[in-house]
Amino acid sequence: MLEVEESVAADTIISRLFEQARKRPTAPAYYQRQAGGWQPTNFRDYVGEVKQAARALIALGFGPGHNVGVLGFNRPEWSTMVLAGQAAGGAAAGIYTTSSAAEVRYVVDHAQAQIVLVEDETQWAKLLAERAGLPTLRHVVLMKGAKPIEDELVLSWEQFLAKGDAISDREVDDRVAALQPEQLATLIYTSGTTGPPKGVMLSHHNIAWTAKVAVDLIAANNHDTALSYLPLAHIAEQTFTIYVPASTGSAIYYAESLEKVADNLKEVQPTVFFGVPRIWEKFHAGISAKLAQATGIKAKLVAWAMAQGEKAAQLRANGRQPTGLGYAIANKLIFSKLKPAVGLGGARVCVSGAAPIGREVLEFFAKLDIIVLEVYGQSEDSGPTSFNQPQRFRLGSVGPAVPGVDVKIADDGEILVRGPNVFLGYYEDEAATNETLIDGWLHSGDLGELRDGFLYITGRKKEIIITAGGKNIAPKNLEAALKHHPLINEAVVIGDRRKYLSALLTLDPDQASAWAKQRGVAVEDLPTSDELRAELQAHVDELNQEFARVEQIKKFTVLPRNLTQEQGELTPTLKVRRKQVHEHFAAEIEAMYAD
Repeated sequence: MLEVEESVAADTIISRLFEQARKRPTAPAYYQRQAGGWQPTNFRDYVGEVKQAARALIALGFGPGHNVGVLGFNRPEWSTMVLAGQAAGGAAAGIYTTSSAAEVRYVVDHAQAQIVLVEDETQWAKLLAERAGLPTLRHVVLMKGAKPIEDELVLSWEQFLAKGDAISDREVDDRVAALQPEQLATLIYTSGTTGPPKGVMLSHHNIAWTAKVAVDLIAANNHDTALSYLPLAHIAEQTFTIYVPASTGSAIYYAESLEKVADNLKEVQPTVFFGVPRIWEKFHAGISAKLAQATGIKAKLVAWAMAQGEKAAQLRANGRQPTGLGYAIANKLIFSKLKPAVGLGGARVCVSGAAPIGREVLEFFAKLDIIVLEVYGQSEDSGPTSFNQPQRFRLGSVGPAVPGVDVKIADDGEILVRGPNVFLGYYEDEAATNETLIDGWLHSGDLGELRDGFLYITGRKKEIIITAGGKNIAPKNLEAALKHHPLINEAVVIGDRRKYLSALLTLDPDQASAWAKQRGVAVEDLPTSDELRAELQAHVDELNQEFARVEQIKKFTVLPRNLTQEQGELTPTLKVRRKQVHEHFAAEIEAMYAD
C-alpha cells in the first residue's frame, strides 16, 4: 500500500499570526488611543477580523494573484487589509499618504488593484479626482470612523466586513494552506528618487525569513511593544508593525497622528523604537538645547555623566555590560530621568534606518546611554542588508551583514547583495528587474566598504558629484556634517560639473524660531541675516578643515523655506530628490557660481 505524504503548509506570516491566536488568544495584539486611554485588541479578535476581511475580499471577487491598494495613516485596518489580502491569496500595495492624486492613480493602476482601502474623504478625493484613469477600480473601502460617502464605489468598513458573511471560513483556510513560499505577498512601491516608483515584489518567503532574522537580531519576544507611526507603505514599518509581531506575539501601539507621535511615545514608552534619521536629529536638537541651559554644577554633572555614557557604549559595542559605581550614579541622576522624558524609558532597542544618519548624532545619544543601531538595506532586499546588533555594533557603520545574507563590493564600489531576502523582481517591469538583479545578486546602487566585518556606506552611485576638474565626490558625509549644526534642517551639496562645491541649506523651524527670538530678529528675515550667515559660515569653516580641499564647501545659500514632500523635493521617507531641488532652486544655485 502506498503511503501518502501530508502536505505541510508553508511558513508564512499569516500562519504565524493564526498560531498566535491559538497560543495566546487573550494577549493584546494592538492598542489604539481612545477617550479612556489605550484600548487593547487581543489576538483572537485580531485574527477574527483578518479572516472576516479576507472573506469579504473573496466575496468581492478578489482572487489569488490579485492586489489590493491601501492608502492612509497607520491604523489597525491598514494591517488587517494587508494580512487579509495575503490570506486570500493575493498581496497589498501600500500608497504613501503624501502622494498626489496623480501618484495615487499611478500606483493603483500599475498594481491593477480593483479594491482600495482609504483612511477618509481626503484620501478618497484623490481617487475621485483620477477616477477616469482607473477603469479597473471596483470598490473603495473606508477605514473605521470615516465620514460616510455616498458613491456606488464606496463601502464603509462595516459594510465591507459584512460582505464576508457569505463566504465560509474553510475558503480562507484553504487559500492560506495553498500559499507557496515564492508567491507574491506584498508590493512595496519605491519612493521614486530617480523616476516613477517601481513595484518591488516580495514573496511570502522573503518577508517570513526576514521577520525571523529581525526577531533573532534584536532578541524580540512577546513582551515587546512598539509604536507604529512611520509610513506602512515602507517595508521597514511593515516589518516592525505587522510581520515581527505576528512572529513573536508582541503588541503594537498605533500612533494617533504624526503630530501626536511625541506625546504617544512618552505615554507608551516602547521597548523597541524605529526612527528615520530626521526623527533622531529632532531628538538631538531638542535634547541638546535643553542640556545647553544647564549651568554651574548641573552642567558639570551632565558632562561627567556623558563621559560615563561614552565608556558604557564602548563596552556595549564589544558585547560587555557597563558596571561600576560611576555608571550607576550617572544612570540614577541623569539617564534614568532623561530617557522617559523623551519616551525611551523602556527602550531596549533603538534603530535608525531608511537614510544615512550623521555619526555625531549617534555618538551624542551613546553618551546619554541610548544606543541607536543603524541598519542598512532597501525594499529590494526586504529591508535589511546589514544590521548593527545590541552586542555587536560600530557607530558610523551600518553593521555586519545580516546572517544568511552575502554582501560583496563590486570593482566600482557598488554594494552587491545575495540571500533569501532578495526580491522576486519589479512588478510588470522586466527591464528594470534585469538591470538590478544580475546572476542572483542585487545591485544596490549604493557605494560602500567592508572593514573588519562591518559595512560602511560611502555614497550612492547616482548621486556622485563629478566636478569640473574630474574629481568624484560623494555628498553624503558632507551633508551629514553640515546638518550637525542645530540650526540646519536640510543640506544639499551642489557641484556636478562645477569648479567648486556649494550647498543649499534650510533652517530647522523650532531652532530658528528660538534663535531669532533671542536676537530680536523676525524669523522670515533669517535667510538674509548677516548674523545668522556669520554663525553658519563659522560652522562651514570648521567642517571644511576635516575634508580635502576639493571636498570643501566654498559657498552656501540659506533657502527661504524648507524642502517639502508636497513640492516633490522629499520622498515620503524624507530622502532628498536632488533633481527636483536643482530645478526648484536653479536661480539660487546659479547665483553661487555667477562670478
